Amino acid sequence: MAYDHAEEEQLASLKAWWNQYGNLVTWLLIIVLAAYAAWAGWGLYQRNQSAQAGQLYEELQKAVTAQDKEKIQRVATDMEEKFSRTAYAQMSGLAAAKSAFDANDFKTAKAQLQWVADKGSDEYKAIAKIRLAGILLDEKAYDEGLKTLAGDFPAEFAGVVSDRKGDIFVAQNKLDEARTAYQAALEKIDAQNPGRQLIQIKLDAIGGASVKKAA
Repeated sequence: MAYDHAEEEQLASLKAWWNQYGNLVTWLLIIVLAAYAAWAGWGLYQRNQSAQAGQLYEELQKAVTAQDKEKIQRVATDMEEKFSRTAYAQMSGLAAAKSAFDANDFKTAKAQLQWVADKGSDEYKAIAKIRLAGILLDEKAYDEGLKTLAGDFPAEFAGVVSDRKGDIFVAQNKLDEARTAYQAALEKIDAQNPGRQLIQIKLDAIGGASVKKAA
């Protein structure tokens, strides 16, 4: 009987606790389960998005091989609209920009590169900005090109950015600034990089090392 009485007391205590906190516990449980379901659903959504984007990117690669410029732009636009969070969209933007550039459609090339520069991850953003600055250089939009190259870049792109700045400064006939930029590029680019030779040639062509101004 003592055991039964103790059990009844525990049951009564549990009922009293549940009457006071039961609704709160139920709502907390619902929130936790809903959060887990959302997390699991988001993971599945991302995997589906990546798989679909991969299939669409294969279409773009086939269009590149076939040199179907219209399809390249169409697929890239679809990719950017539907799968903008994936790396495939950024790669598609760069591929579409190159196709447009090769076709002398600089407006479309710039638009694609600007999209990647705005939406891409650090590495793709850096590539897009450097290529965009190159088009702006060709269009003699020098200040806009330098503005595109302003700000922070991943360390591995620092030398290429300085080199591109040097090209713009040469076009502006700002040779001291160009020498400084080319020297910075040589300092930042690995000694084994074959591109160093071209930078050195450009530096030598404008008189070599920059002249330090007297204090």
